[in-house]
Amino acid sequence: MRRPAIVIVTFKRQELLAQLFESIKKLTVPAWRVVVVDNENSPRTAQMAASFAAELDAAWGPTTDDPDAEGGTSRLEYVPMEENTGGAGGFSAGVGRAFELGAEWFWVMDDDVAVEPDGLATLARWSEEADAIMGQRRDFDGGHFFWQHRFWTGLAIYNPFSRDGWKPGERYKLANALCFEGSFFSRSLVKKIGLPDPRFFIYLDDACYGYLASKAGKVYYVPDYVLSRRREVANKEVGRVRQLNSTSDMTRYYITRNRAYLARYYRLYGDYNPVGYAVGTLANQLTAFSKELIRIMLVDREHLGSGWARLWAGYKESRRILHDCAWEPMPPLE
Repeated sequence: MRRPAIVIVTFKRQELLAQLFESIKKLTVPAWRVVVVDNENSPRTAQMAASFAAELDAAWGPTTDDPDAEGGTSRLEYVPMEENTGGAGGFSAGVGRAFELGAEWFWVMDDDVAVEPDGLATLARWSEEADAIMGQRRDFDGGHFFWQHRFWTGLAIYNPFSRDGWKPGERYKLANALCFEGSFFSRSLVKKIGLPDPRFFIYLDDACYGYLASKAGKVYYVPDYVLSRRREVANKEVGRVRQLNSTSDMTRYYITRNRAYLARYYRLYGDYNPVGYAVGTLANQLTAFSKELIRIMLVDREHLGSGWARLWAGYKESRRILHDCAWEPMPPLE
């Protein structure tokens, strides 16, 4: 594995970002570049990045023998954004910048995680087999974090029956989704499918990117733990393996709106089924409204009225996107 880049998107969480920086310094395999995308464009974050750059260059050494495409040798690249572009916009900009510099692999994450010391070394081993890899994560309390690695394209919903337990001898699972909280993918894949779509802003951008990745290469979900979540989120246990996490009205809007972007990409590969999509939309809306009712009543009671309003607004905007004649997908970089 050559030239691995860690791409971090941060926004107003300097304390958590500092914890992530500390964990990166403990990696057993150094990153060729660490790209920090600052959606806040904060002087404090800029200073943190500058200090961390000096620490990395002192600990790992600058890449004098392997400069980037612009002749740079510093391990860290700071990317301040003019406005908050959300996680989707941040990852698009970060992967794009790392791509411009010449990175060959991209390990993407938010600022509220910590990497395992052998995380990059573990992903490097899998890079010999797959084009994109998603390792396991620990939750903030140290327990296992559940992730749905399969998406039902016919209905455009996560497979509600998926489980991430591992059978004896099962090395990996084939996935058709990714999560931008720890996914690892190759330059050759980015060339084929383009950068993450910034129009999602938040939510489903990584699921869509995983879908596109599965069309262009192999996407593995592997049993190895590569990072841990560091931000405690209010939640309520539902059954033995599910949780309802606290969320925001902004997230509720994008949860419903962004289904339309998924549908637009499904059309490109012949996976869009109008009847299935309509059934999935109905199921999603019924599930979303009922789940949000439970969520709001149990963990977000202060959003009882506004939460439903944002779900409805997102649905109306999704109808506009679905029928937008001017819509175009993200272009490949080949």
